[in-house]
Amino acid sequence: MQSIGFYGAAETVTGSRHLLTVNGKKILVDCGMFQGRRETRDLNWLPFPIPPHELDIVLITHAHLDHIGWLPRLVAQGYRGPILATQATVDLARISLPDSGRLQEEEARHRNKYGLSRHKPALPLYNEQMAYDCLKQFEARPYNTMIPLPGEATYRMLFAGHIMGSAFLEIYFPNGERILMTGDLGRFNTPIIKDPTLVDYSEYLVIESTYGDRLHGTDDPMIKLGEIMNDTFQKGGCLLVPSFAIGRTQELLYYISLLQEQGKAPRMPIYIDSPMATSVTHVYEKNVEEHDDETDAATKRNINLMEPEGLIYIRDRQQSIDLNRQKGPMMVISGSGMANGGRIVHHLIHRLGDPNTTVLFTGYQAEGTLGRDLIDGRPRVRVLGQEVDVHAKVDKLNALSAHADQGEMMKWLGNFKQAPKQTFIVHGEPPAQAALQAKIKEVLGWETVIPSRGQNFQL
Repeated sequence: MQSIGFYGAAETVTGSRHLLTVNGKKILVDCGMFQGRRETRDLNWLPFPIPPHELDIVLITHAHLDHIGWLPRLVAQGYRGPILATQATVDLARISLPDSGRLQEEEARHRNKYGLSRHKPALPLYNEQMAYDCLKQFEARPYNTMIPLPGEATYRMLFAGHIMGSAFLEIYFPNGERILMTGDLGRFNTPIIKDPTLVDYSEYLVIESTYGDRLHGTDDPMIKLGEIMNDTFQKGGCLLVPSFAIGRTQELLYYISLLQEQGKAPRMPIYIDSPMATSVTHVYEKNVEEHDDETDAATKRNINLMEPEGLIYIRDRQQSIDLNRQKGPMMVISGSGMANGGRIVHHLIHRLGDPNTTVLFTGYQAEGTLGRDLIDGRPRVRVLGQEVDVHAKVDKLNALSAHADQGEMMKWLGNFKQAPKQTFIVHGEPPAQAALQAKIKEVLGWETVIPSRGQNFQL
């Protein structure tokens, strides 16, 4: 007897937490942080739906915080079992979780200093030490290898093509049936990492729907990026790029290197103002077994496509502050990708009022984030408690998303030779989920389920 319960990323994009019960054993797939609107973030402070010490094992699909960001609290509240993931995901978690804890401590201090918190005192969801404590329970496992699980289940990890280390989890029950958990479904023909694995059958399927209601732009991202870089250079301005440290920053560096190689991008300082992104780039360089053919070929020619000319890594906080006084032309790539924390918000405070500044977003902007407000064209935004007028140009590279769009999801689903018994649509806002559900019904004729948070299903 087996069942699945959905306790996060259900009718919302973030907080991925799916609980499988197999022969009485409890297997948690992902343990993510809720992000976005305040009412969504407040879910992080609720007790875990079952006592953490009752969990037998935790499996991780990839290292984004909306999939691993609640693990420090899970461990602090009593979980003592292993946390299994790919080697690259373990490497990335060792960077991202302590960084997240440190930033939360800094944010709590800032809110307490300026009286910005609803709570007295403001507290971090977890601190840096809690993050390091949970990392002791991480264990790396290889792709494409059957691994035993509690309850006489087994599983293997398949390339998901989303970010370095991302994996589909194909979990086999004792009766021989399986459930495929996609985590986040990646895209085909993207730089650096291998494409998503094609799957032709699974009795049960859990699929994300972040972009279930739209198609990414078909424009070549290199062309638009080159145009924006040249425009910034000619104006002597600053190109601010709020970028996810894991995946997106490395793709940007890859494209800039190619543009420079082709003579289509100006030579100007390119600052990576993120210690985390710096460390992540080294992980991308290290895990060569995940590189695609193009990256492998460049490596054999002794070309590092993640180190364009003019690249300068900023680690020191004072160096980051000094960037706000520097004149352009220049490019600053800094986290977070939704501009809801990290060093980028300080650059935005200083430069949003300058019409020679361009703010370039390169991925999904959740509701309630500063990034969403800027993309929506608000003329005045709130940044760290300050009201800031927006005179900068705001643009977006849709084609750089690491999530499959509706067409790519349908292409991947179209490889199935038979409909799963049940398909669950998660990890999306309700309009995106509804659109993907309708498209699957129209094209494939499958019946699907959109679970609500806390809902359980027998498998």
